[in-house]
Amino acid sequence: MIRRSLITTILAWLSCLAPAFASEGGEHHALPLYAERLHEVLPISNSMIMVWLAVGLIVLFCRTATGKMSLVPSGIQNFAEWVVESLYDFLEGLMGEHLTKRVFWFFGSVFFFILVSNYLGLIPGVGTVGWELKDAAGHVVGFKPFLRGGNADINMTAAMGFTFALLWFYWAITENGFKGFVNHIFAPKGSFGGIMLAMMVPIFLFVGVLEIISIAIRPVALSFRLFGNIYGGEQTLEALMALVPFKSLAFLPALPFYFMELLVGFVQALVFTLLCAIFLKLICDHGDEEHH
Repeated sequence: MIRRSLITTILAWLSCLAPAFASEGGEHHALPLYAERLHEVLPISNSMIMVWLAVGLIVLFCRTATGKMSLVPSGIQNFAEWVVESLYDFLEGLMGEHLTKRVFWFFGSVFFFILVSNYLGLIPGVGTVGWELKDAAGHVVGFKPFLRGGNADINMTAAMGFTFALLWFYWAITENGFKGFVNHIFAPKGSFGGIMLAMMVPIFLFVGVLEIISIAIRPVALSFRLFGNIYGGEQTLEALMALVPFKSLAFLPALPFYFMELLVGFVQALVFTLLCAIFLKLICDHGDEEHH
């Protein structure tokens, strides 16, 4: 009896992976590109709920890990210190001790937030449990899920991308000075004189203009890279689950890709953090530090 109840519970849990938004004719409705508003008055979307949950879990984890600090860490404190130190050492090997000490608060927060948000978006029921939308005649015309992955919303990824862009300017100018910041982009690199200097100045000015364009594109690229990978993964899982006519077994074709999305969630958090670190290192690299 206990084994049968356990199997029934597991199947019911996995069935939450199945799309709950097939129309009466069996038509599959794709996940919309935008987060959907849950309340007519309050500006709350289904992706905002997931973001709040992610932040709440991170705060709860930090409070639990630091509730009873000891000189010899154990349990959750030991795990938390290992995770933070591993990320810190990784960034220090890339950006150097001074820069890492100054900016780790941002890079650590972004990495763990993206990671937790990505994994929360894979919980069975996210994006598949909600209510059907019907027209005046009572026909199903769509589906609105209660929850949606936080990074499957372009507004969330754009907020992180453009926040980094503003901080990048602040850190770059304070590390180099305004004159050094401009010289780093436009000034000729190396020692030139005479005719060679006259030839190289317009070339480096043109290269500087290209660098400005590259800097302006970076937050957009960061936003769409993270959004595209997370949204594409969710869309792929839902499309695979829609292939099975039986809702209770719809999770089977998506199960291998589901575990692959666990790896993708970690990789995307690492890639976003790594790219931000490289962009900052490039502008703050004075050439007098050891390169790893």
